[in-house]
Amino acid sequence: MESGQPNSAAAADKTQNSSVPPVEGVAGGGTSYGWVDGGLQASSLGNGAIDPTKIHSADLLHVWSMPSTANVSQQEAPRPLEHVNLLAARNERESFQIALRPKVSWATSGIAGSVQVQCTDLCSSAGDRLVVGQSVTLRRVVPMLGVPDALVPIDPLNSQINLLPGETSAIWVSLNVPCGQQPGLYEGEIFLSAVRAESESRGESLTKSERYQLYKELRNCIDITETRDYSSSEEMVQRLTSASTTLRRMLALPSFQDCQENNGLGDMMDEDIMNNVAVRLKLSLTVWDFTLPLTPSLPAVFGISETVIEDRFCLEHGTKGWYDALDHHFRWLLQYRISPFFCRWGDSMRILAYTCPWPADHPKAKEYYSDPRLAAYAVPYAPILSSTDAAKNSLRREVEILKSEAHWSKSYFYLWDEPLNMEQYDVICSISNELRSYASDVRILTTYYCGPSGSELAPSTFEAFVKVPNVLRPHTQIFCTSEWVLGTREDLVKDIVAELRPDLGEEWWTYVCMGPSDPQPNWHLGMRGTQHRAVMWRVWKEGGTGFLYWGTNCYEKAMIPSAEICFRRGLPPGDGVLFYPGEVFSSSHEPVASTRLERILSGMQDIEYLKLYSSRYGREEGLALLEKTGVYLGPDRYALDHGPIDVMRGEVYYKSLTISSLTATGAMASFGMHSWEITVHVSSRFQSPADLRRSGARMACNGGCTDTR
Repeated sequence: MESGQPNSAAAADKTQNSSVPPVEGVAGGGTSYGWVDGGLQASSLGNGAIDPTKIHSADLLHVWSMPSTANVSQQEAPRPLEHVNLLAARNERESFQIALRPKVSWATSGIAGSVQVQCTDLCSSAGDRLVVGQSVTLRRVVPMLGVPDALVPIDPLNSQINLLPGETSAIWVSLNVPCGQQPGLYEGEIFLSAVRAESESRGESLTKSERYQLYKELRNCIDITETRDYSSSEEMVQRLTSASTTLRRMLALPSFQDCQENNGLGDMMDEDIMNNVAVRLKLSLTVWDFTLPLTPSLPAVFGISETVIEDRFCLEHGTKGWYDALDHHFRWLLQYRISPFFCRWGDSMRILAYTCPWPADHPKAKEYYSDPRLAAYAVPYAPILSSTDAAKNSLRREVEILKSEAHWSKSYFYLWDEPLNMEQYDVICSISNELRSYASDVRILTTYYCGPSGSELAPSTFEAFVKVPNVLRPHTQIFCTSEWVLGTREDLVKDIVAELRPDLGEEWWTYVCMGPSDPQPNWHLGMRGTQHRAVMWRVWKEGGTGFLYWGTNCYEKAMIPSAEICFRRGLPPGDGVLFYPGEVFSSSHEPVASTRLERILSGMQDIEYLKLYSSRYGREEGLALLEKTGVYLGPDRYALDHGPIDVMRGEVYYKSLTISSLTATGAMASFGMHSWEITVHVSSRFQSPADLRRSGARMACNGGCTDTR
């Protein structure tokens, strides 16, 4: 492990390992602000106000790194700061966290102080870059119901965050590797500097005369460019030219003289960094010669409630604003390797599900359905809203257009969620007959967790559940069962699969909703990070060919975008909510991801690693890899910390290297928070999994690990 603290080493070593300060109201209380953490004596900083520009930031705050699977709580204890090493394929996102905890207060307000966060571009020896703001993003981890979950973007042009006394804060750092990125080792640094709070330094940045001039010039720009009917195009050009001249005058103000154009965010370093008072965190990323497929290997379809969007953003169905909002949500969610569908719920769990808001003959529809990132798409069954002849004719036309396209094999109809009785099953069969008259190869998805009541399928409840395909054949092709039913009994999977007819195109998908609960994998708020990621490990091990999740934005009804988020009553916290409206946290209209959504992406990426490994060594070897690395053995036996994940990914990486790609000097492994080096000579064999484990990554399963919550 490398130290990320080149200066003030003695102080850093002394303070990074100190105990956590008391919190007000807990263990005897605290002193609000001005308290001293660990061995640092207040007298060493003087009796007056602390000037953070004259003191090394290591003397003012703890900084350390944590893996993406850690839930960094407000009472997380400081750890040593180490060099962060990561591994990623092309078209992959890899993330980690930076934890911050103040040792003393240097602000005059109620906060402990402000921290400036700046990052360089990551560069390879060949001159290739991962650019800050594009491939490198920073987000602040915000608690929801006291659990770190919302990831609020940090403005790269104004990247300050406030720390509170006695509390640990976290920054989520994501590295997004483009498909065309050159393989190699990329290195950069993140600088964290204690600074004066914006309110304290605002008056120093601009003089009164400069502020007045800036206000006057901005006001002039607004007057010039305000919407109006121009008498001629010449007048419009003159006004725009005048506005441009005004803006150039503002850029010429003395306060902007240090700013240089075309330098990029990675080069915008403040004086405190140049003076070497910042905490420096070294960051390395190994990009390896493998590209995750654009189209996910596992179709994972996730619902977006159109009614929640309509209510919160005050949008009328079918208006331009409505289409724009749905389009924005659809495109934003595609980055997470999931295939979104919009939904509107009817009575008795009927559902209108559709991926594209536009009809199939609209130009936007071709754009949607042909997107290679989309693994599956829902076709709307319009008569569910209205059984008129017009609705049926529209449906027939929709199917006729889509079935002639190459992407038709990705289509499905989702008609009813969890039917409970024979009457509801009969409705599904009736609709199926209608659809099959339009296209014989139509696919219908049905979710269920029990057999139909009132039937005599089998003597026991579970046997009736297993026999559902016999009732719905040929009216369902995707049998989507609840993981809740299986519990921890993986052996029951073979009973479910045995009833299916792959020769008829039947598939087995799974879903989670409300249950299963702890300790099984799910996406509830407060579960372990590895528990969130393990949902996809479970899918892969059990052999499901797809996955469904009912909702991503299903919070309580609100009528304004910035309204406080309330999880739905009667559901486990976080159930049905994987992202938040950006307006809740700032003026941004961009959705805010949860840590759980990021871990879903990581799980989807893990599936691609396992698929690659299995394509070369067989599925049995892929299953063995999950177990021997301790990543996943079963629904209640999986890694509880991040180490085994690094080992599994590392073995896929090393066994995927060809002899010709190895150098005589060896290769460097870079995995998450656990870095280790293995020298692989041209004539040598790959190390065994046991050797990899002995190299330092901790194993954890079946209760024998460190809880990182």
